[in-house]
Amino acid sequence: MRALLAGFAAALLVTFSQPAAIAQPREGFGDLAERLSPAVVNISAAQRMRADASLPTFPPGSPLERFNDLLGDNPRVANSLGSGFIFDPSGLVVTNNHVIEEADEVEVVFTDGRTLPADIVGVDPATDLAVLRIRGDGEFPYVEFGDSDAARVGDWVIAIGNPFGLGGSLTAGVISARGREIGGRYDDYLQTDVAINRGNSGGPLFDMDGRVVGVNTAIFSPTGASVGISFSIPSTIAEPVVRQLARFGETRRGWLGVNVQAVTADTAEALGLSSPRGAIISRVDPDGPAYAAGIERGDLILAFNGEVVPDDRRLPRMVADTPVGSRVSVDVLRRGEPLTLEVEVARLDEPEAAPPRPVGAEAETPGVTPSSRTLFGLTLAPITDALRRTHRLHPDARGLVVTAVEPGSDAAGKARVGDVVEEIAWTPVTTVEEAREIARTAAGESGRPVLFSLNRQGQFILQSLRP
Repeated sequence: MRALLAGFAAALLVTFSQPAAIAQPREGFGDLAERLSPAVVNISAAQRMRADASLPTFPPGSPLERFNDLLGDNPRVANSLGSGFIFDPSGLVVTNNHVIEEADEVEVVFTDGRTLPADIVGVDPATDLAVLRIRGDGEFPYVEFGDSDAARVGDWVIAIGNPFGLGGSLTAGVISARGREIGGRYDDYLQTDVAINRGNSGGPLFDMDGRVVGVNTAIFSPTGASVGISFSIPSTIAEPVVRQLARFGETRRGWLGVNVQAVTADTAEALGLSSPRGAIISRVDPDGPAYAAGIERGDLILAFNGEVVPDDRRLPRMVADTPVGSRVSVDVLRRGEPLTLEVEVARLDEPEAAPPRPVGAEAETPGVTPSSRTLFGLTLAPITDALRRTHRLHPDARGLVVTAVEPGSDAAGKARVGDVVEEIAWTPVTTVEEAREIARTAAGESGRPVLFSLNRQGQFILQSLRP
C-alpha cells in the first residue's frame, strides 16, 4: 500500500509541476504532548447489573460455584471506556455524557498509572457533556479552554485520548469544516480529519497553543473505525455548559418560547434583505416570554440583546447562553416594518433527553403500519413508543412520524425519515386522516403549496410541499 501511494504521488508530480505543500510543524508535537498529556485522563465507567433473583445458584464447593457471580446476588459489571481532561486544579474533569451514562462507579486513570475514583457532578444530554470530580487531595494538572471561534479550516489540531483502551495516544490532523449538524439541538460541531476511535469520546481537541478548542464526541464511519471524519463540540459551546454543571450540577439555559426557521435566499429577496440573515419565527408558545413580549409568528429576528443574529441555528445558542431573568432587546422585521421589543428571558425546562444518535449508526426504519399513508410524498404514521425509540424523537414531538420519503417527490430533500409533522397549514395533526383532509383543503383544486411544520430532533422547520 505504501509503495502504491508513493507511485501515485510520483504520478501527481509529473502531472503538476508545482504541487501544493502542506505546511507541517517543524518540531512535531512532542513538546505539546509532554505538557498536555498529564491533564488528559482515561475514564472507566462501571454499571453494576443485578441478575434476576429468580435464577438458581450453585451450592458452595460445586465446580460451577464460580458462575454464581453471574447468576446470583453478586452483580455483574458492564464497563465502558472513554477519555476526559482536567480543566480545574481542584480535580474537575470533562467527558461525554454517553461515556458515564447510568454508571454506578467512575474512575479516572492518569498517564502515570494512578487510578482515582470520581463522582458525577452533573450531565447535559443535550450537548452530550458531563463533569466529574476526582476524589483526591492536592492540586491536579489541568488544561484551559481556548476560543474555537478563532479556529479556521485548515488549522492544525491534536487529540489525546484512550482509543480502544490505549491510553495516552496522540493523533493529529486539521480542522476540515465548521458548523456541522448531526442531529442535536445545539449542534455546531468542528469536523476534523484527526484519527478518533472508540475510547476517544470525551477527550480534548487542542490547538497549537495547547488550549482545548473542542471535545471529541462522534465519528462518521460505516465500519466503526476512523475513516478521517470526526466531530468535536466547539469550546464556545462546551465551556459555558461545563461551567454551569460545575457550579450548579445542572444547566440553566435561557428560553424564549419560540420555534424558528432559516431565511432562504428567496425569502431574503422577498423581504428586501441584501443577503439571508436572521431567523423567522414559525411558532410562539402562548406560555412563553416571547408571547408576553409581543413577538408574533412570521416575525424576522435580526438582532438579540444587541448582537446580530446571523442565522436560525445561532439564535437558540444566543438565547440559551443568556442569563435567566435578563431583560433584553429583540430587533424584528414585521411585514416590512422594523420593531424593537423587550423580553425577559425565562429558564428552559429541559426534559431528560437521549443523546444524539451515534453518527454512522443509522436507525432501522420500521415496517409501515396499517395506519400509515402517503401524503405529498411522505409516508406518515402516528407516534408509537417503538417509533419514538427508533428515531430518537424529541420528547416534545407531537404529530405524525415520517417513515419514508418518496424519491422524486417534492418532499425529497425537504423532509427526512424521522421528522415529525406537527402542523399542516398551521393546524395541529394527530391522525393521518385529518392530515390528509387539512392538506387537501389547503392545496385546493390548483394544487398550491402547503406549509408543513416539522419537528426534526427538537429543531422546528417550516417547509412548503406540493402535492
